[in-house]
Amino acid sequence: MSDRKIPLLAVDGGGTKCLAVFVDEQDVIVGQGRAGSCNYQGIGKEAAARELVQAIRAAMEDAGTKRNYSDLSTGSGIEVECAVFGLAGLDTEHDRKKVRSIVEEVLQRLHIQVNHLIVENDGFAALLGAVEAGPGILAIAGTGSIVYGIDEHGRSVRAGGWGHRIGDEGSGYWIGKQAIAAVLKAHDGRGVWTRLGEWILPHLGLPDVEALFIWIYSSEYSARKVAELSRLVTMAAFAGDHAARSILTCAGDELFLAVSAVAGRLQLQNRRFKLVLQGGVLQNDSYVRQRLIDRITEYAPFVQVDKAKREPIYGMIAMGHAYLKGEGAEGS
Repeated sequence: MSDRKIPLLAVDGGGTKCLAVFVDEQDVIVGQGRAGSCNYQGIGKEAAARELVQAIRAAMEDAGTKRNYSDLSTGSGIEVECAVFGLAGLDTEHDRKKVRSIVEEVLQRLHIQVNHLIVENDGFAALLGAVEAGPGILAIAGTGSIVYGIDEHGRSVRAGGWGHRIGDEGSGYWIGKQAIAAVLKAHDGRGVWTRLGEWILPHLGLPDVEALFIWIYSSEYSARKVAELSRLVTMAAFAGDHAARSILTCAGDELFLAVSAVAGRLQLQNRRFKLVLQGGVLQNDSYVRQRLIDRITEYAPFVQVDKAKREPIYGMIAMGHAYLKGEGAEGS
């Protein structure tokens, strides 16, 4: 038997950051902690486990600073009724087995007993919390991109989310990669003239385009660093750079293709549904966001676009609440 029981642990682990929270009997967040990316596909199983441990341990320590929760910070004798992990990199049944084993190892390291464990893709978990009651579609464009949809009968479909090597169209990484390609094409005369290099090269600490080419194939290259370039593309676009504007337009179009594919499969084109926009690109880049909104409202005129900056962690909390209230399905 544990010395301390707490209803809910919720974890949102994406390709950029990981957020863990403990929620008490009054639905109050009593502790939260953050860490870096915990997508095992991008950083490996051990690194993903370390980031999860860091985020959860920080949440335990944060809770330990609050009255009546000092024992949480010790990591000893803690029992959690329901733990919900929404994690990037969970795309197939093969992924599910690997990700669940990582989560179980992390909980064991931290001496946390979980009575009911739910492990889902971060996008799907965020969708359930974002739309509350279907039908609805969640479009996420941050470091990566994915679109999830659900109808009023609980049937869910997805589009995109195939990772930075082959997909993630419209994401920060995709935008950054297109910007690098535009600089290289302009350099050798295959593309339109662009000033993107004036932003990208100094940001990366590189002297010229040849050094950029070397950097691409070096160990310094990473999806995260390329995704960071997306904000420079936005700056260049607002400064009037044609190539930058074209990249952002294409990003919006790619996200529209994913959203419209999901809406079509759920037969929502001529019905009222909620579209929730999440992720750094869609929440911070007005050019990409407006391009997507313009195209989807033309395709599905009854769409209700939710522009609220709702954190995905509330989707994981909502899944936990559904289980605790007896409404949830069996855990994965």
